[in-house]
Amino acid sequence: MSKIRVGIPGALTYYLYFPLWQRFLTELGLEVVTSGRTTKELLDAGVREALADVCVPVKVFFGHVMALRDKVDCLFIPRVVCLNRRTVYCPKFLGLPDMIRHSLPGCPPIIDERMDVREGLAAMVGAYRRIGGYFGRNLVQVLQALARAQVVNRRYNRLLQDGCAPQAAMALASGTGAPAPGREAPADLVFGVLGYPYAVYDDFLNTGLLSKLRQLRVRALTMENLAPRLWAARGYDFSKRLFWTFSDRVVRVANQLFESGNVDGIIHVSVFCCGPDSITDKMMELKAKGHRTIPFMTLIIDEHTGETGLTTRLEAFADMVRRRKGATKCSK
Repeated sequence: MSKIRVGIPGALTYYLYFPLWQRFLTELGLEVVTSGRTTKELLDAGVREALADVCVPVKVFFGHVMALRDKVDCLFIPRVVCLNRRTVYCPKFLGLPDMIRHSLPGCPPIIDERMDVREGLAAMVGAYRRIGGYFGRNLVQVLQALARAQVVNRRYNRLLQDGCAPQAAMALASGTGAPAPGREAPADLVFGVLGYPYAVYDDFLNTGLLSKLRQLRVRALTMENLAPRLWAARGYDFSKRLFWTFSDRVVRVANQLFESGNVDGIIHVSVFCCGPDSITDKMMELKAKGHRTIPFMTLIIDEHTGETGLTTRLEAFADMVRRRKGATKCSK
């Protein structure tokens, strides 16, 4: 008897929680199918089907779902609300299952269990129990699968903090990959590259941003490369706290990097048409004005982002930072 095929779109929360969800479902005896990397065809398909006013990462998500819908028996799109007891995810995350269900005809059943740790540990266990129950698994099987999945998830996060890229870390954490041979080319600059994970790590969406920085001899330091203990308790320069999960994280990490002075520059990868992101960018800009020794640049991406223009901006920024560092050394 063939295994039930469960599809997990390779966008949005994929870059944070795929190893956890993949191992959990695999331990339940299911076959996990992903949509692969973003391509022009996936993006174009998503742009055609998604609402015009949603951000491009959601449009990309639509494209990934369309690539999966005829290949799987069901789609795994949990309704992620809160996973840290403090902040909530963007409403478009909460509404993703509904948007997909009512916008894309011909989709298989969608597993959309609500995940909210504010309701207590029992609620989270209950969510995974209901997911397991959907496939006829009992509580013991679910708890065993969840425990093994959490081990993989912790390993994945440690690999990210060690500087691994998400795709390589996923393979290493699941035991299907091997450490990359050799060492990266030497870098003479370190840039904090901050933004929502699905904007920073989707190579097609940002036209290979991290690869371009490596070619410019720049080491990129992302949010996921920093242990939460370094930034989680970091405060704001504003009285009101951001309540969106990714926005809150970006601002806290930016504050930590500006105040520690451990980077030569900071790049904010911002998504056009994202309301919370526009607020985040303004807060980072105001913070940068108080730390003028660390240059700050915003890169705004959408479905029309051109590779040549982005490359030119990165080259100019890296060149400016190098000249600035050279001038500073000469004045001492």
